Amino acid sequence: MKTLVILILLFDGTFLKQNIILPAPTEVHDCLNYGEMFKETISTYRKEPYQGWYLNNGRGIIFGIMCE
Repeated sequence: MKTLVILILLFDGTFLKQNIILPAPTEVHDCLNYGEMFKETISTYRKEPYQGWYLNNGRGIIFGIMCE
């Protein structure tokens, strides 16, 4: 089983590590594809004021995605 890890940096400086355990055996590339879909669901890519994936709730940005 793989764990999808979403790294989030809130605008108040708090760093969050959100773990999502994938229920079925998953290859790394499938896990990363799921991560991209998840990222596109909870955030929006913006170029201004700084380039990045900004959370739709306005609290911060997605700093990274990885699979363990």
